[in-house]
Formats: sequence, C-alpha cells, structure tokens
Amino acid sequence: MTQNFPAYDLSGKRALITGAAGLLGVQHAAALLASGANVVLTDVAEDALMAARDSLASEFDGGAIDVRVMNVTQPGDVHGVAAVLSREKKRVDILVNNAAIDPKVKSESASVEMTRLENFTLEQWNLEIAVGLTGAFLCGQVFGSMMAADGRGGVILNIASDLSVISPDQRLYRVEGKPENAQPVKPVTYSVIKAGLIGLTRYLATYWADKGVRANALSPGGVHNNQPAEFVNDLVSRIPSGRMARHDEYRSAVQFLCSDASAYMNGQNLVMDGGRSVW
Repeated sequence: MTQNFPAYDLSGKRALITGAAGLLGVQHAAALLASGANVVLTDVAEDALMAARDSLASEFDGGAIDVRVMNVTQPGDVHGVAAVLSREKKRVDILVNNAAIDPKVKSESASVEMTRLENFTLEQWNLEIAVGLTGAFLCGQVFGSMMAADGRGGVILNIASDLSVISPDQRLYRVEGKPENAQPVKPVTYSVIKAGLIGLTRYLATYWADKGVRANALSPGGVHNNQPAEFVNDLVSRIPSGRMARHDEYRSAVQFLCSDASAYMNGQNLVMDGGRSVW
C-alpha cells in the first residue's frame, strides 16, 4: 500500500492510541500498523490490552507493538508513560484519543433507569467526562506539547461520533412494556463528550499550528457489534446507506487523517455515518 500511496506511508512514525483494547481502538491500531507505523497501545484494562496486543501481533507479524497500562483520567499516569517513552527515545508522532465509556445497547438492563437525565448522578457524570473528555485534554496537553517542543510537529486525532453533530434519537433505545421513567436512553454524557471533542479539536488545531501539530476528529456512525435485531433494524432505517458500519470500516479514514495524505487538513471533523446525520 505504501508503495502505491506514499502519502499514507507512516514508516518511522510512532502512534499512541488510548482505549486501545476496545472494539475500535484495536482497529485504529491495525490501520496504523498497516501503514507502517509503530504503535503504543494504552488502556486501563491490562488483560484486554494484552489480548489486543496478541491479536494485532498475529495480524501484523513483525510490527512494532508496545503496550502501556494507562488511566487517561490520572495526570500521573499520562506523564509517567510520556516520561518512559521519552527515556526510551520513542517519540510519539501521532496521538489517537479513543478512550471512552460507551454504554452498550442490550435487550434488557436492570439499571437502565440510571442513564435517564432525571436520575443521572454527578458521580457518573464526572467519571464519564473524565474518561472521554478530560482524558483527551490531558493526553493532548502532554503529548501535543512534546510534538510541538522539538519542532517536528505531529498529528492528534480525536475519535468523536456522529452524535457530535446530531442528537441521539432516544426512540431507538425504547423497550416495549417498560414505564416511561424506566425507559433506557443514550446518556447525556455521551453527547456532551463527543461535542466537546470537536471543540477541543479546533482549539488544538490552531494552538500549535505554527509548530507543525495538526488536530482533526473522526466521527464514526454506529458499528455493528451483536446489538439486538430490533435496535439494528430501527437504526438502519435512519441511515441512507441502509446498514451499520463494519468494525474495520474506519481503518482507511484513520490512515488518511494520521498521514501526510491529509497534510492540509486541520481542525476538521470527518463524519462517516452512512449519511445518517444528513437525513
């Protein structure tokens, strides 16, 4: 691929991915490995992180894969990983802010009422904001500063969502027979975090632009991942392309946004949702 499309070649570059053990985190790492980058997988879940490493190692034999347990909500963790990589002469050229708490759609849940705005606790608000938004700020602050400091620049990619530009349709999550005050909903934090990431992207894009640091966002649509058939059918009816995304369908977009193929793109939000947000 890199021979035919040299602008996508990331050979010699190192990318750090947060939330790398998740469904899309592994895919983002795979995309960057396929373009020749070395990757640093970070996550708070050590067992899942090691499983992600093993899966990627089997797909990309010989790929340079580093793993670091890191809690993005803890400044000490983020600074600690940055310090270790610096000592090891492993410069981070690309930061992918992917860590998030994303409630999964299930057919039944004993605690779904807690996601409702009326009952949403400040504790849960603070936790989800800390992971999805504050974590991106901390990582952008630490690794972005390092990219800017040596004059070599870099790329920051924030993973948002189509719900960064549209409101969740709460009808998708309704469960027949449940009383109104117990109906599950997409939590308020999800929309706030994803919209906030777009603001953070624009801020970072201009802050270090003169130092060669670019920042963009990728807003994926819904990814098919064994959700209940009724939910899938309802969601697909709202998508012009007539389907949900495959789990590996965002790889090329990540390669584009993290490489020189998008060298003149800065501060933008690439929405890939099958057209849902324009219907």
